[in-house]
Amino acid sequence: MANFDVFNGDADGILALHQLRLSEPRDSILITGVKRDIDLLRKVHASAGDSIVVLDVSLDKNREALQSLLEQGAQITYVDHHFAGDIPPHPALRVMIDPAPEVCTSWLVDRMLHGRFRIWMVVAAFGDNLPACAMRWAAPLSLSGQRLGLLRELGDCLNYNAYGDTMDDLFFHPAELYRRLHRYTDPFDFINKETIFEILKQGYTADMAMAQAMQPERRYAGGSAYILPDQSWSRRISGAFGNYLVQAEPDIAHAVLTRKPGGGYGVSVRAPRVNPTGADDLCYRFETGGGRKSAAGVNHLPESDLALFLDRFDAAFQASF
Repeated sequence: MANFDVFNGDADGILALHQLRLSEPRDSILITGVKRDIDLLRKVHASAGDSIVVLDVSLDKNREALQSLLEQGAQITYVDHHFAGDIPPHPALRVMIDPAPEVCTSWLVDRMLHGRFRIWMVVAAFGDNLPACAMRWAAPLSLSGQRLGLLRELGDCLNYNAYGDTMDDLFFHPAELYRRLHRYTDPFDFINKETIFEILKQGYTADMAMAQAMQPERRYAGGSAYILPDQSWSRRISGAFGNYLVQAEPDIAHAVLTRKPGGGYGVSVRAPRVNPTGADDLCYRFETGGGRKSAAGVNHLPESDLALFLDRFDAAFQASF
């Protein structure tokens, strides 16, 4: 019998798995990818009796592969916070899905484990752009301001590493990042003993400085839209830059479009912090769109749809201003 762990390559996916495997250690085949590579269940080649855990990956985007794996006799546990649509009833499928705006997958795992590894969930929440939730969930840990700041930096850096069109854009493959991180039960040991944190921190700082030098392509009453160039740094920083913008201007929505090498754009959308909803509805109106209420994206927006996207973005968030 084989075990498969399928997880998003961002901070939330990696740390959801980290918590789970600290509690339930097991050898497994790791299936992951860049942030936008969410069609992951198609990469699982399972047989009857195999066990599959899926973390932080949209069920809606993996429905066909999920049903196929269930028909093959696999046992599947599915934990996620994205829109799921209709969940197929099956005795071999265990599901914990909650798409509420202030939920991340690591929080759902934390709830399953009764808070045993809460400090890692706090790191994930920071990385998933839920700073207020992270601070609230961290309160029982009685951490100093300095240590909370380090956890926030770590979450941001782990999340930043997942963004890119291909693995060539990333500093570390998410599976390797998970393996290196999983040696540690204490995030401060990871920060102090591994070079990964400093490498990612330096890259994050340099890429963010270039993004902050950009001017918005459009300003609307309820939002701003930026277009970043076709560069590796742009692809790496697109999600983090969206998170930065919504913290800096919480009353409006933000869209970060990054030009793709073959034409078109990758899109990250952040709903207003004061009203964190609507990002998923907007992005799902485009063929490769998806996400959650507060943060969503479009994997590939054709050049021909740019004007349409900007018009819909403006219309979607006018009421938020």
